[in-house]
Amino acid sequence: MVMQRYLLTYMGVVLTLYLHQFIRAIEVPRDLSQPPTITKQSVKNYIVDPRDNIIIECDAKGNPFPIFTWTRNGKFFNVAKDPRVSMRRRSGTLSIDFRSGGRPEDYEGEYQCFARNDFGTAISNKIVLQVSKSPLWPKENLDIQEVHEGAPLILACNPPPGLPPPAIFWMSSSMEPIHQDKRVSQGQNGDLYFSNVMQEDALTDYSCNARFAFTHTIQQKNPYTLKVLTKQPHNETSFRNHTDIYSARGVTERHPSFMYPTGTSSSQMVLRGEDLLLECIASGVPTPDIMWHKRGGELPVGRISYENFKKALRIANVSEEDSGEYFCLASNKVGSSRHTVSVRVKAAPYWLDEPENLVLAPGEGGRLICRANGNPKPSIQWLVNGEPIESSLPNPSREVKGDTVMFRDAQIGSSAVYQCNASNEHGYLLANAFVSVLDVSPRILAPRSQPMKVIHNNRTLLDCPFFGSPIPTTRWFKNGQGNTLDGGNYRMYENGTLEIKMARKEDQGTYTCVATNILGKAEIQVRLEVKDPTRIITGPTDAVPKKGSTIHLSCRVKYDPTLKLTVSWLKDDSPLYIGNRMKKDEDGLTIYGVSEKDQGYYTCVASTELDRDTARAHLTVLDLMTLSLSLLIARPDRPRDLELTDLAERSVRLTWIPGDDNNSPITDYIVEFEEDKFQPGVWHNHSRYPGSVNSAVLRLAPYVNYQFRVIAVNEVGSSYPSLPSERYQTNGARPEINPTGVQGAGTSKNNMVISWTPLNATQAYGPKLKYIVKWRRRDTRESWSNVTVSGDVSKYTVTQTPTYVPYEIKVQAENEFGRAAEPDVVIGYSGEDYPKAAPTDIRLRVLNSTAISLQWTRVYPDTIQGQLKEYRAYFWRESSLLKNLWVSKKKQSESFIGDRTRGIVSRLFPYSNYKLEMVVVNGRGDGPRSEIKEFTTPEGVPSAPRYFKIRQPNVDTITLEWEHPEHPNGILIGYTLRYQAFNGSKTGRTIVENFSPNQTKFLLQRTDPISRYRFDLRSRTQIGDGEPAKGESPSSLNEGKWKSPTWWPSTTIDLTTTATVATTTETTTTTTTTTEATTTTTEATTTTEATTTTEASTISTIVAGTIAIAADDSAGDGKPIWDVKASPTSNWANITWNHKFDPETEFVVEYINSNKTMKSATDKPFMELINLTPGEKYIVRVFLRGNDTITSSNITFNTSAAYTKNQGDIATQGWFIGLMCAIALLVLILLIVCFIKRSRGGKYPVRENKDVPLDPDDQKVDNGSFDYSDEDNKPLQGSQTSLDGTIKQQESDDSLVDYGEGGEGQFNEDGSFIGQYTVKKDKEETEGNESSEATSPVNAIYSLA
Repeated sequence: MVMQRYLLTYMGVVLTLYLHQFIRAIEVPRDLSQPPTITKQSVKNYIVDPRDNIIIECDAKGNPFPIFTWTRNGKFFNVAKDPRVSMRRRSGTLSIDFRSGGRPEDYEGEYQCFARNDFGTAISNKIVLQVSKSPLWPKENLDIQEVHEGAPLILACNPPPGLPPPAIFWMSSSMEPIHQDKRVSQGQNGDLYFSNVMQEDALTDYSCNARFAFTHTIQQKNPYTLKVLTKQPHNETSFRNHTDIYSARGVTERHPSFMYPTGTSSSQMVLRGEDLLLECIASGVPTPDIMWHKRGGELPVGRISYENFKKALRIANVSEEDSGEYFCLASNKVGSSRHTVSVRVKAAPYWLDEPENLVLAPGEGGRLICRANGNPKPSIQWLVNGEPIESSLPNPSREVKGDTVMFRDAQIGSSAVYQCNASNEHGYLLANAFVSVLDVSPRILAPRSQPMKVIHNNRTLLDCPFFGSPIPTTRWFKNGQGNTLDGGNYRMYENGTLEIKMARKEDQGTYTCVATNILGKAEIQVRLEVKDPTRIITGPTDAVPKKGSTIHLSCRVKYDPTLKLTVSWLKDDSPLYIGNRMKKDEDGLTIYGVSEKDQGYYTCVASTELDRDTARAHLTVLDLMTLSLSLLIARPDRPRDLELTDLAERSVRLTWIPGDDNNSPITDYIVEFEEDKFQPGVWHNHSRYPGSVNSAVLRLAPYVNYQFRVIAVNEVGSSYPSLPSERYQTNGARPEINPTGVQGAGTSKNNMVISWTPLNATQAYGPKLKYIVKWRRRDTRESWSNVTVSGDVSKYTVTQTPTYVPYEIKVQAENEFGRAAEPDVVIGYSGEDYPKAAPTDIRLRVLNSTAISLQWTRVYPDTIQGQLKEYRAYFWRESSLLKNLWVSKKKQSESFIGDRTRGIVSRLFPYSNYKLEMVVVNGRGDGPRSEIKEFTTPEGVPSAPRYFKIRQPNVDTITLEWEHPEHPNGILIGYTLRYQAFNGSKTGRTIVENFSPNQTKFLLQRTDPISRYRFDLRSRTQIGDGEPAKGESPSSLNEGKWKSPTWWPSTTIDLTTTATVATTTETTTTTTTTTEATTTTTEATTTTEATTTTEASTISTIVAGTIAIAADDSAGDGKPIWDVKASPTSNWANITWNHKFDPETEFVVEYINSNKTMKSATDKPFMELINLTPGEKYIVRVFLRGNDTITSSNITFNTSAAYTKNQGDIATQGWFIGLMCAIALLVLILLIVCFIKRSRGGKYPVRENKDVPLDPDDQKVDNGSFDYSDEDNKPLQGSQTSLDGTIKQQESDDSLVDYGEGGEGQFNEDGSFIGQYTVKKDKEETEGNESSEATSPVNAIYSLA
């Protein structure tokens, strides 16, 4: 099984993007005022197709949005006057339309775009517009070309001059390509060259074709016809009987001579960065071969290629190093000729330091640098808003010094766009850079809250893009508190990005980036979630199933449950189709009825959005016919009879006879070698070959005495190695590689140590290995200095060097057989000296009580004498403004990395006198100190009170003691104490106490002996409260052993809710204060009961609205975990305990009920068990995580029933008494009415029984039985019990029918209750008895009874 792991996310690509931002130019938010910036423009040399409309691009950004104008050939181009020309909306792009006529050639010329707004003008490059041309080939009559056989011949093409130049190719008049080889080939100028003409060359004609890319047209020149004059007639038989075709034809052999270029020498110029193409075409009989060389050196490895049958040499991306003399050598068996080409490399201007946008705050300074190089050296011209800077309005805060424009004390209103033009005879560079003077408070250029998920132990980058003027200083905090994150596992970059080198679980949290300058601050929060990596813990293994059997390939994955997991399968690196014979489940892949087509490599891919893991195995299917032989599968036998043939200088063929495969096919052969010069007796892997071969050509290295052996591999394993072959010694050769790791660095101010990684023994390729070390100063064109050292040396020291000067360095390997290829040039530097100057014009501004803002003027580059590392501020606390307060005067430092002119010094103590000085730091060390600046920090908030102690001498009082803060940071005006009671997850209200600055002790009288307290104590100055000192009151050791007061009953107490216990306690207290004679009786009636059982004894405690259940354990009993208590409700319980271990120790709480056993882990001395079953008995114990033998005693508790509110006797409720009175009154009235009716002789109709089925309640009424509810214990129907024990009706109180259980019951003639639903009466009955049939409250009354 082979496993591979990958990190997706945005890791390789995203990391590159983040690192790119570290060096990005300043980006001003678009909603701020800013000068224009060109964002898009056409190329300098712009060739267009005459058949299309012309589009000249020019886009820019700025605020206000810029206005665009154009010049053509240096004069204003009025776009509005030309009907064919239009400008795109909110863009400067020109569109020239020829649909209505016009000639594109009329618009050729030099165009330049200008983008203007209130703050400056940006300009584009000068765009030279040309229309593509494909002129016709001039008509010409070509004579027949007569040439003697063996003579050279050039067929000229001379294509018409197109724009761009056409591509040339040769064909016959029948459109058949001309076959080319080293005898007949086309030159770079398009001509067709014959090194020597043969009789068969006259069998076709030759036509030159020109293909014009823009117009997609091909033009053909009139064909050439050849007539070859020969001394002997063409005879195939004479050719077959002669080994030399030229002598067979009677052609005289000729010495090579050059057809192009002519003569023995020529010169060629090429621009830096382009490709150099050298060409040599020679004539001669036989056809000469061409070889290329460079005088005094080697051709550059990796950048050369040969074209046109080695007649052309191409060197890609040439530099000044490629200047020199190259020669081509044309040779045949008659002789050789040489042609030398002198190559000069010139250079159009290229950037060394391109000017970048500069944003300054009022009063600040800065500089624009424009450095370019070229050959010849380019001239630098500065422009401002598109005009030469010399003719612009004078600006006293601006100074031009060659390639640098310096700004001092910039003011709002001096914003502008500056252009730098670097030009020489080969081209020009133009760059725009604006100077914007802004006064802007910090702002974060990213969403306010960003969630970010990373994989555990991976590198993470948290981005914090910001803008402000002055440039803000950024700091990172975690979870809103603590010191600035920098150092250790964190690294902060200048652009605000925070790097977490290795994300761990404890790095999870909310990170806050705060950007600060003198105008304010802004912040952004990034929520970091560290996820567990995806890992395949049980992957598929190689298997050899029988054909037709079932095989299961395991793939069990461990992953972060908060991420979505996707598991897929590959077969032979392609997605696997899960057909009917396959089943994918959580544990892997099952294949039913395995067949031959199932054989192959299976890969399980487990992936999430952040990472993935793979595991791979091979499945080999055994045929049933093979199995029927009942043969055992085993490792193959060793190969035998090794033989070396086809011996060559750099290769040899090794052949062997395979051993028996033992019923499992051989899949691979491994070839190993041993040499006896450097590591005799040690075998090394050489190569690996498929199991289907038994012979291989082995590539060999020079100067090695080889011996080989072969190992066979099948699915079972590897065979024993074969017996060794005979030895084969290769000849030595020059080295093929040069030393790696070449670098140059000084160890003192006047030397440079050149070091490298030497070649190992197998790379030497021959005896007498040496290194040729070369060096010369960069950009001076001086000759190379060199020295040769032995092969066991890995460094060389160059002495008497100038201070910190760049050098070009090369180290080349050489042995007895020659030198390696020309090495690459490496840039090194001589040693650094200490800087000579200190920062000047240091200005500081106090930001707050702990930070100041610094600004300074840069030192000149030539005074640094090395690589500028940073500007560093040293500061120390001279004294405190508080009298008699000792302070440490130890120097601290703040580093400002890079070439900066501002920064913020933080970590200062408030209310103190400070001194500060600055230095420049290079690789050697600190430069001289600047002048000392003094400043005073204002008053701040104090540090936390010291030695905060919480003592509990008894159950009634808590004592707090503290000392004054170590750092008052101002004049103390008092202390603020906040505290609140808590019990488990329940907390009381926060109480605030204020103390005088001299008070350092407080006594708290506990009103609730069971609850604990949390305290927050802070010192206070005029600025505000300082850092807190926090703590909690200790757990009372006697909480579980309190005895019941004399007024508590000795009965077992049943566990109820907190609210009920509070009511009970209140009732108990009231009863006690009234009389002691009746207390016991009352308590027994109203107090809810609670039961607690431990192994030692049963203890009942009810205090302050909670029920504490404790085991009869204590520290005194010798147990490491004791005093286990449970405070249960109906569905949760709070478990607390004491222990003798460290605060970070982890415990496991095990709790058991009748159904199952559950466990929960914690590192706190308490645990809240949730989702418990109401009315259930639980057994609890606490033990040490990882060692369940260190355990507490078991305790038992019962959760209360789901609803255990004491509802009280309903008969005593006022509303019930009133209701009963109202009902009685209505019954009395109805009885009187009935009595009156009967006395008048009226009769009441009796309903006839209908065959209607009755519901259960109606049946009870019908048979005369009534279900009287116990109203003292059962709430009425239609009502619900509220949390406070009262009963609320769901319907209106006016309806009495809601309380009835029957239907509309009526009385019969003798007054008895019938209990049947009323049915529709006949009309006569209804009319005669309207009063008696009306709905009456009496029905509801009888249903309640």
